[in-house]
Amino acid sequence: MPKLTQRLPQYRKHKASGQAIVKLGGKTRYLGRHGTKASREEYQRVVGEWLSAGRHNPASKANADDLLIVEVLARYMNFAQQHYRKHGRPTNELENIKYALRPLKTLYGRSRVADFGPLGLKALQAHLIEQRLARSTINARIGIIRRMFRWAVSEQLCPPLVIYGLGTVMGLQRGRTRARETPPVLPVADEVVEQTVKHLPPVVHDMVMLQRLLVCRPSEVCSIRPGDLNRDHDVWIYRPQSHKCEHHELPRTVFVGPRAQAILQPYLLRAEDSCCFQPAESEVRRRRRLRKSRHTAATLSEPQRQKRRRNRAPGRSYCVAAYRRAIARACAVAFPPPDELPRDQRSAWRKAHAWHPNQLRHSAGTEIRHRFGVEAARVCLGHSKISTTELYAARDDRLGWEVATQIG
Repeated sequence: MPKLTQRLPQYRKHKASGQAIVKLGGKTRYLGRHGTKASREEYQRVVGEWLSAGRHNPASKANADDLLIVEVLARYMNFAQQHYRKHGRPTNELENIKYALRPLKTLYGRSRVADFGPLGLKALQAHLIEQRLARSTINARIGIIRRMFRWAVSEQLCPPLVIYGLGTVMGLQRGRTRARETPPVLPVADEVVEQTVKHLPPVVHDMVMLQRLLVCRPSEVCSIRPGDLNRDHDVWIYRPQSHKCEHHELPRTVFVGPRAQAILQPYLLRAEDSCCFQPAESEVRRRRRLRKSRHTAATLSEPQRQKRRRNRAPGRSYCVAAYRRAIARACAVAFPPPDELPRDQRSAWRKAHAWHPNQLRHSAGTEIRHRFGVEAARVCLGHSKISTTELYAARDDRLGWEVATQIG
Protein backbone atom coordinates (compact mmCIF):
# COMPACT_ATOMS: atom_id res chain seq x y z
CA MET A 1 0.00 0.00 0.00
CA PRO A 2 1.51 3.39 -0.92
CA LYS A 3 2.46 5.70 1.91
CA LEU A 4 0.09 8.65 2.29
CA THR A 5 1.70 12.07 2.07
CA GLN A 6 0.60 15.69 2.29
CA ARG A 7 3.24 16.97 -0.14
CA LEU A 8 2.13 19.08 -3.10
CA PRO A 9 2.03 17.49 -6.57
CA GLN A 10 5.24 18.12 -8.50
CA TYR A 11 5.71 20.50 -11.41
CA ARG A 12 7.09 18.16 -14.11
CA LYS A 13 8.05 18.06 -17.78
CA HIS A 14 6.20 15.98 -20.37
CA LYS A 15 9.07 14.79 -22.57
CA ALA A 16 6.99 13.95 -25.64
CA SER A 17 5.45 17.42 -25.95
CA GLY A 18 7.86 19.60 -23.97
CA GLN A 19 5.02 20.96 -21.87
CA ALA A 20 4.84 21.33 -18.11
CA ILE A 21 2.36 19.02 -16.37
CA VAL A 22 1.01 18.34 -12.90
CA LYS A 23 -1.02 15.30 -11.86
CA LEU A 24 -4.01 16.13 -9.60
CA GLY A 25 -6.29 13.38 -8.34
CA GLY A 26 -5.20 10.99 -11.08
CA LYS A 27 -5.79 13.55 -13.83
CA THR A 28 -2.92 15.13 -15.79
CA ARG A 29 -3.14 18.89 -16.33
CA TYR A 30 -1.08 20.57 -19.08
CA LEU A 31 0.31 23.96 -18.05
CA GLY A 32 2.09 25.25 -21.17
CA ARG A 33 5.73 25.24 -22.26
CA HIS A 34 7.97 23.82 -19.51
CA GLY A 35 10.19 26.28 -17.65
CA THR A 36 8.30 29.42 -18.64
CA LYS A 37 6.88 31.94 -16.19
CA ALA A 38 3.38 31.43 -17.58
CA SER A 39 3.48 27.68 -16.94
CA ARG A 40 4.61 28.19 -13.34
CA GLU A 41 1.83 30.70 -12.74
CA GLU A 42 -0.66 28.20 -14.20
CA TYR A 43 0.78 25.55 -11.87
CA GLN A 44 0.17 27.80 -8.85
CA ARG A 45 -3.40 28.49 -10.00
CA VAL A 46 -4.52 24.91 -10.64
CA VAL A 47 -2.85 23.57 -7.45
CA GLY A 48 -4.46 26.36 -5.41
CA GLU A 49 -7.91 25.50 -6.78
CA TRP A 50 -7.26 21.81 -6.12
CA LEU A 51 -6.32 22.49 -2.48
CA SER A 52 -9.31 24.82 -1.99
CA ALA A 53 -11.59 22.02 -3.22
CA GLY A 54 -10.27 19.69 -0.51
CA ARG A 55 -7.72 17.95 -2.77
CA HIS A 56 -10.42 17.24 -5.35
CA ASN A 57 -10.45 18.39 -8.95
CA PRO A 58 -12.86 21.33 -9.26
CA ALA A 59 -15.90 20.24 -11.22
CA SER A 60 -16.58 21.80 -14.59
CA LYS A 61 -20.07 23.08 -15.37
CA ALA A 62 -20.97 19.88 -17.21
CA ASN A 63 -19.65 17.67 -14.39
CA ALA A 64 -21.33 19.78 -11.68
CA ASP A 65 -24.71 19.31 -13.35
CA ASP A 66 -24.26 15.53 -13.21
CA LEU A 67 -23.18 15.34 -9.54
CA LEU A 68 -25.50 13.47 -7.20
CA ILE A 69 -26.62 14.99 -3.91
CA VAL A 70 -25.01 12.11 -2.00
CA GLU A 71 -21.62 13.05 -3.52
CA VAL A 72 -22.00 16.67 -2.46
CA LEU A 73 -23.05 15.51 1.03
CA ALA A 74 -19.88 13.45 1.39
CA ARG A 75 -17.68 16.39 0.42
CA TYR A 76 -19.57 18.78 2.69
CA MET A 77 -19.20 16.46 5.69
CA ASN A 78 -15.44 16.34 5.09
CA PHE A 79 -15.43 20.14 5.10
CA ALA A 80 -17.65 20.36 8.21
CA GLN A 81 -15.46 17.98 10.23
CA GLN A 82 -12.53 20.34 9.73
CA HIS A 83 -14.43 23.62 9.96
CA TYR A 84 -16.67 23.14 13.00
CA ARG A 85 -13.94 22.63 15.57
CA LYS A 86 -12.94 24.57 18.65
CA HIS A 87 -9.64 24.00 20.44
CA GLY A 88 -9.05 20.85 18.41
CA ARG A 89 -12.40 19.24 19.29
CA PRO A 90 -15.58 19.05 17.15
CA THR A 91 -18.40 21.33 18.24
CA ASN A 92 -22.05 20.38 18.77
CA GLU A 93 -22.89 21.95 15.42
CA LEU A 94 -21.40 18.91 13.70
CA GLU A 95 -24.08 16.67 15.25
CA ASN A 96 -26.77 19.15 14.23
CA ILE A 97 -25.52 18.99 10.64
CA LYS A 98 -25.65 15.18 10.62
CA TYR A 99 -29.26 15.14 11.85
CA ALA A 100 -30.29 17.85 9.36
CA LEU A 101 -28.74 16.18 6.30
CA ARG A 102 -29.97 12.66 7.08
CA PRO A 103 -33.47 13.08 5.55
CA LEU A 104 -31.96 14.85 2.52
CA LYS A 105 -29.76 11.82 1.90
CA THR A 106 -32.65 9.40 2.44
CA LEU A 107 -35.15 11.12 0.15
CA TYR A 108 -32.95 12.78 -2.48
CA GLY A 109 -29.51 11.17 -2.17
CA ARG A 110 -29.62 9.63 -5.69
CA SER A 111 -31.00 12.78 -7.35
CA ARG A 112 -28.87 15.21 -9.30
CA VAL A 113 -27.85 18.29 -7.34
CA ALA A 114 -28.88 20.51 -10.27
CA ASP A 115 -32.44 19.10 -10.12
CA PHE A 116 -33.05 19.91 -6.44
CA GLY A 117 -35.30 22.94 -6.04
CA PRO A 118 -37.92 24.68 -3.87
CA LEU A 119 -40.45 21.84 -4.14
CA GLY A 120 -37.86 19.37 -2.82
CA LEU A 121 -37.13 21.65 0.15
CA LYS A 122 -40.85 21.98 0.89
CA ALA A 123 -41.14 18.18 0.76
CA LEU A 124 -38.37 17.97 3.36
CA GLN A 125 -40.26 20.45 5.54
CA ALA A 126 -43.37 18.28 5.34
CA HIS A 127 -41.31 15.17 6.14
CA LEU A 128 -39.91 16.79 9.30
CA ILE A 129 -43.38 17.94 10.35
CA GLU A 130 -44.62 14.35 10.11
CA GLN A 131 -41.76 13.33 12.41
CA ARG A 132 -43.28 15.61 15.09
CA LEU A 133 -40.25 17.87 15.31
CA ALA A 134 -40.66 21.36 16.78
CA ARG A 135 -41.15 24.26 14.39
CA SER A 136 -37.94 25.98 15.51
CA THR A 137 -35.99 22.75 15.03
CA ILE A 138 -37.38 22.30 11.51
CA ASN A 139 -36.44 25.86 10.54
CA ALA A 140 -32.94 25.35 11.92
CA ARG A 141 -32.44 22.12 9.95
CA ILE A 142 -33.76 23.64 6.73
CA GLY A 143 -31.27 26.46 7.28
CA ILE A 144 -28.44 23.92 7.54
CA ILE A 145 -29.53 22.34 4.24
CA ARG A 146 -29.49 25.77 2.56
CA ARG A 147 -26.04 26.37 4.03
CA MET A 148 -24.80 23.11 2.52
CA PHE A 149 -26.02 24.08 -0.96
CA ARG A 150 -24.50 27.55 -0.56
CA TRP A 151 -21.16 25.91 0.21
CA ALA A 152 -21.60 23.66 -2.85
CA VAL A 153 -22.08 26.74 -5.03
CA SER A 154 -18.87 28.26 -3.65
CA GLU A 155 -17.04 25.03 -4.53
CA GLN A 156 -18.51 24.97 -8.08
CA LEU A 157 -20.33 21.73 -7.28
CA CYS A 158 -23.79 23.19 -7.74
CA PRO A 159 -25.36 25.67 -10.19
CA PRO A 160 -25.93 29.09 -8.55
CA LEU A 161 -29.60 29.05 -9.57
CA VAL A 162 -30.22 26.20 -7.11
CA ILE A 163 -29.43 28.28 -4.02
CA TYR A 164 -31.47 31.17 -5.45
CA GLY A 165 -34.49 28.87 -5.74
CA LEU A 166 -34.04 27.46 -2.23
CA GLY A 167 -33.95 31.00 -0.85
CA THR A 168 -37.53 31.55 -1.99
CA VAL A 169 -38.87 28.91 0.45
CA MET A 170 -40.24 30.60 3.57
CA GLY A 171 -39.60 29.25 7.03
CA LEU A 172 -42.45 27.83 9.06
CA GLN A 173 -44.37 30.55 10.91
CA ARG A 174 -46.06 30.31 14.28
CA GLY A 175 -49.74 29.44 14.06
CA ARG A 176 -49.64 28.81 10.30
CA THR A 177 -48.39 25.26 10.21
CA ARG A 178 -49.06 21.87 11.76
CA ALA A 179 -45.55 21.77 13.26
CA ARG A 180 -45.32 21.31 17.01
CA GLU A 181 -44.70 24.48 19.02
CA THR A 182 -42.38 24.61 22.02
CA PRO A 183 -42.83 26.97 24.96
CA PRO A 184 -40.30 29.80 25.27
CA VAL A 185 -37.52 29.58 27.86
CA LEU A 186 -38.82 31.49 30.87
CA PRO A 187 -37.02 32.74 33.98
CA VAL A 188 -37.08 30.47 36.99
CA ALA A 189 -38.39 31.94 40.24
CA ASP A 190 -35.89 32.49 43.04
CA GLU A 191 -38.14 30.55 45.41
CA VAL A 192 -37.93 27.50 43.15
CA VAL A 193 -34.13 27.82 42.99
CA GLU A 194 -33.86 28.08 46.77
CA GLN A 195 -36.00 24.97 47.22
CA THR A 196 -33.88 23.05 44.69
CA VAL A 197 -30.39 23.95 45.89
CA LYS A 198 -31.12 22.40 49.29
CA HIS A 199 -30.79 19.00 47.62
CA LEU A 200 -27.66 19.75 45.56
CA PRO A 201 -24.09 18.79 46.45
CA PRO A 202 -22.18 21.76 47.93
CA VAL A 203 -20.06 22.28 44.80
CA VAL A 204 -23.06 22.33 42.44
CA HIS A 205 -24.94 24.50 44.95
CA ASP A 206 -22.20 27.12 44.67
CA MET A 207 -22.21 26.84 40.86
CA VAL A 208 -25.94 27.60 40.74
CA MET A 209 -25.70 30.58 43.07
CA LEU A 210 -22.68 31.92 41.19
CA GLN A 211 -24.37 31.64 37.80
CA ARG A 212 -27.42 33.47 39.14
CA LEU A 213 -25.20 36.37 40.24
CA LEU A 214 -22.85 36.52 37.22
CA VAL A 215 -25.52 36.26 34.48
CA CYS A 216 -23.22 33.91 32.58
CA ARG A 217 -23.75 30.80 30.49
CA PRO A 218 -23.59 27.32 32.08
CA SER A 219 -20.40 26.54 30.14
CA GLU A 220 -18.75 29.69 31.52
CA VAL A 221 -19.51 28.61 35.09
CA CYS A 222 -18.19 25.10 34.50
CA SER A 223 -14.89 26.34 33.00
CA ILE A 224 -14.02 29.18 35.37
CA ARG A 225 -10.38 29.04 36.55
CA PRO A 226 -8.38 31.20 38.99
CA GLY A 227 -6.12 32.32 36.14
CA ASP A 228 -9.11 33.72 34.22
CA LEU A 229 -9.91 36.22 36.97
CA ASN A 230 -8.44 39.72 37.22
CA ARG A 231 -8.59 40.55 40.94
CA ASP A 232 -6.80 43.91 40.89
CA HIS A 233 -9.95 45.96 41.63
CA ASP A 234 -13.00 45.85 43.86
CA VAL A 235 -15.00 44.28 41.02
CA TRP A 236 -13.20 41.30 39.54
CA ILE A 237 -13.12 40.72 35.80
CA TYR A 238 -13.66 37.19 34.48
CA ARG A 239 -12.67 36.58 30.85
CA PRO A 240 -13.45 32.96 29.88
CA GLN A 241 -10.76 31.09 28.02
CA SER A 242 -13.45 29.87 25.60
CA HIS A 243 -17.00 31.05 25.04
CA LYS A 244 -19.89 30.64 22.63
CA CYS A 245 -19.17 33.56 20.26
CA GLU A 246 -15.37 33.57 20.19
CA HIS A 247 -15.33 32.45 16.54
CA HIS A 248 -17.07 35.77 15.74
CA GLU A 249 -14.11 37.53 17.43
CA LEU A 250 -16.43 39.01 20.06
CA PRO A 251 -14.94 39.54 23.55
CA ARG A 252 -16.66 38.19 26.65
CA THR A 253 -16.32 40.00 29.96
CA VAL A 254 -18.09 38.91 33.15
CA PHE A 255 -18.13 41.28 36.14
CA VAL A 256 -17.76 39.59 39.54
CA GLY A 257 -19.15 41.57 42.48
CA PRO A 258 -18.68 41.08 46.24
CA ARG A 259 -21.38 38.40 46.68
CA ALA A 260 -19.99 36.31 43.83
CA GLN A 261 -16.44 36.83 45.13
CA ALA A 262 -17.45 35.35 48.49
CA ILE A 263 -18.68 32.19 46.73
CA LEU A 264 -15.53 31.89 44.61
CA GLN A 265 -13.00 32.60 47.35
CA PRO A 266 -12.71 29.01 48.73
CA TYR A 267 -12.18 27.64 45.21
CA LEU A 268 -9.25 29.89 44.29
CA LEU A 269 -6.68 27.99 46.38
CA ARG A 270 -5.61 25.76 43.49
CA ALA A 271 -3.51 25.89 40.34
CA GLU A 272 -4.16 28.84 38.04
CA ASP A 273 -5.04 26.60 35.08
CA SER A 274 -7.33 24.14 36.92
CA CYS A 275 -11.11 24.54 37.05
CA CYS A 276 -12.58 25.90 40.26
CA PHE A 277 -15.51 23.46 40.33
CA GLN A 278 -14.41 19.83 40.03
CA PRO A 279 -16.55 16.65 40.12
CA ALA A 280 -13.72 14.78 41.83
CA GLU A 281 -13.84 17.20 44.76
CA SER A 282 -17.62 16.94 44.95
CA GLU A 283 -17.37 13.12 44.99
CA VAL A 284 -14.84 13.25 47.86
CA ARG A 285 -17.21 15.41 49.89
CA ARG A 286 -20.14 13.10 49.18
CA ARG A 287 -18.26 9.98 50.27
CA ARG A 288 -16.99 11.72 53.39
CA ARG A 289 -20.56 12.67 54.29
CA LEU A 290 -21.75 9.09 53.73
CA ARG A 291 -18.96 7.71 55.95
CA LYS A 292 -19.95 10.04 58.78
CA SER A 293 -23.61 9.02 58.57
CA ARG A 294 -23.10 5.24 58.45
CA HIS A 295 -23.73 3.11 61.55
CA THR A 296 -21.57 0.07 60.72
CA ALA A 297 -17.85 -0.20 60.09
CA ALA A 298 -16.63 -0.57 56.51
CA THR A 299 -15.25 -3.97 55.51
CA LEU A 300 -11.78 -4.37 54.02
CA SER A 301 -13.12 -5.34 50.59
CA GLU A 302 -15.67 -2.51 50.28
CA PRO A 303 -13.28 0.09 48.74
CA GLN A 304 -12.27 -2.46 46.09
CA ARG A 305 -15.92 -3.19 45.22
CA GLN A 306 -16.65 0.52 44.89
CA LYS A 307 -13.66 0.93 42.57
CA ARG A 308 -14.83 -1.95 40.36
CA ARG A 309 -18.39 -0.57 40.17
CA ARG A 310 -17.19 2.83 39.03
CA ASN A 311 -17.10 2.94 35.22
CA ARG A 312 -15.18 6.20 35.03
CA ALA A 313 -13.33 8.27 37.60
CA PRO A 314 -14.73 11.75 38.35
CA GLY A 315 -13.17 14.39 36.11
CA ARG A 316 -11.37 17.62 36.84
CA SER A 317 -14.09 19.86 35.39
CA TYR A 318 -17.84 19.79 35.06
CA CYS A 319 -19.41 19.55 31.63
CA VAL A 320 -22.69 21.34 30.95
CA ALA A 321 -24.58 18.03 30.66
CA ALA A 322 -23.42 16.83 34.10
CA TYR A 323 -24.29 20.22 35.60
CA ARG A 324 -27.78 20.04 34.07
CA ARG A 325 -28.34 16.44 35.24
CA ALA A 326 -27.39 17.32 38.82
CA ILE A 327 -30.03 20.06 38.85
CA ALA A 328 -32.62 17.71 37.32
CA ARG A 329 -32.00 15.12 40.07
CA ALA A 330 -32.36 17.80 42.74
CA CYS A 331 -35.64 18.98 41.18
CA ALA A 332 -36.99 15.42 41.31
CA VAL A 333 -36.26 15.28 45.05
CA ALA A 334 -37.46 18.82 45.81
CA PHE A 335 -40.75 18.50 43.90
CA PRO A 336 -41.93 14.86 44.12
CA PRO A 337 -45.24 13.99 42.44
CA PRO A 338 -48.22 13.53 44.82
CA ASP A 339 -48.98 9.97 45.89
CA GLU A 340 -52.51 10.16 44.48
CA LEU A 341 -51.23 11.14 41.01
CA PRO A 342 -51.61 8.28 38.48
CA ARG A 343 -48.37 6.60 37.48
CA ASP A 344 -48.72 7.51 33.78
CA GLN A 345 -48.91 11.22 34.68
CA ARG A 346 -45.86 11.39 36.91
CA SER A 347 -43.41 11.90 34.06
CA ALA A 348 -45.33 14.99 32.92
CA TRP A 349 -45.36 16.26 36.53
CA ARG A 350 -41.58 15.95 36.85
CA LYS A 351 -41.07 17.69 33.52
CA ALA A 352 -43.34 20.56 34.55
CA HIS A 353 -41.54 21.00 37.88
CA ALA A 354 -37.98 20.84 36.54
CA TRP A 355 -35.75 23.67 35.34
CA HIS A 356 -32.37 23.87 33.62
CA PRO A 357 -29.30 26.09 34.17
CA ASN A 358 -29.94 28.41 31.22
CA GLN A 359 -33.13 29.62 32.92
CA LEU A 360 -30.93 31.22 35.59
CA ARG A 361 -29.48 33.43 32.87
CA HIS A 362 -32.97 34.49 31.84
CA SER A 363 -33.86 35.24 35.46
CA ALA A 364 -30.80 37.40 36.02
CA GLY A 365 -31.21 39.19 32.69
CA THR A 366 -34.83 40.03 33.48
CA GLU A 367 -33.95 41.39 36.91
CA ILE A 368 -31.14 43.55 35.52
CA ARG A 369 -33.43 44.93 32.82
CA HIS A 370 -36.06 45.85 35.41
CA ARG A 371 -33.57 47.62 37.66
CA PHE A 372 -30.98 49.12 35.31
CA GLY A 373 -32.46 49.07 31.80
CA VAL A 374 -32.04 46.99 28.65
CA GLU A 375 -28.55 48.34 27.84
CA ALA A 376 -27.22 47.14 31.21
CA ALA A 377 -28.80 43.73 30.56
CA ARG A 378 -27.13 43.61 27.13
CA VAL A 379 -23.67 44.30 28.63
CA CYS A 380 -24.04 41.75 31.44
CA LEU A 381 -25.43 39.06 29.14
CA GLY A 382 -22.60 39.67 26.66
CA HIS A 383 -24.81 40.33 23.63
CA SER A 384 -23.78 42.47 20.67
CA LYS A 385 -27.39 43.30 19.72
CA ILE A 386 -30.32 44.53 21.77
CA SER A 387 -32.63 42.22 19.82
CA THR A 388 -30.83 39.20 21.31
CA THR A 389 -31.19 40.62 24.81
CA GLU A 390 -34.95 40.95 24.25
CA LEU A 391 -35.13 37.15 24.04
CA TYR A 392 -33.41 36.69 27.41
CA ALA A 393 -34.79 39.59 29.46
CA ALA A 394 -38.57 39.96 29.68
CA ARG A 395 -40.09 43.40 29.22
CA ASP A 396 -40.81 45.55 32.25
CA ASP A 397 -44.62 45.78 32.16
CA ARG A 398 -44.63 47.77 35.39
CA LEU A 399 -44.01 50.95 33.39
CA GLY A 400 -47.16 50.35 31.34
CA TRP A 401 -49.06 49.59 34.54
CA GLU A 402 -47.94 52.93 36.05
CA VAL A 403 -48.89 54.88 32.92
CA ALA A 404 -52.33 53.26 32.81
CA THR A 405 -52.85 54.05 36.50
CA GLN A 406 -52.07 57.75 36.08
CA ILE A 407 -53.48 58.67 32.67
CA GLY A 408 -55.52 55.66 31.55
